[in-house]
Amino acid sequence: MSVGTYRKLKTKMGPPHILVIPFPAQGHVIPLLELSLCLVRHGFRVTFVNTDHTHNRVINALPENSIGDGIRLVSIPDGMEAGEDRNDIGKLCAAMPKVMPGTLE
Repeated sequence: MSVGTYRKLKTKMGPPHILVIPFPAQGHVIPLLELSLCLVRHGFRVTFVNTDHTHNRVINALPENSIGDGIRLVSIPDGMEAGEDRNDIGKLCAAMPKVMPGTLE
């Protein structure tokens, strides 16, 4: 797609929108959040989807107003019960496909 075509589409349709869903394990969330911030600076809108557990950790760790308006942070359940060990990647990988697709619109 040429730059001119992209600009025409952007004018007609608004800025492009990206859905970002990091795997809820150590080392995946922050790099994708940084990529999302970079994309926002280039005119994209981002919906950043975390599991409820990870979402709460991210919200508590972020300085106030550090995300801005270009990124919408949302959360969905991961399929595990409260208190279950989310470091057990096998359990987490088994639970996520059972719950997450039905809650992601």
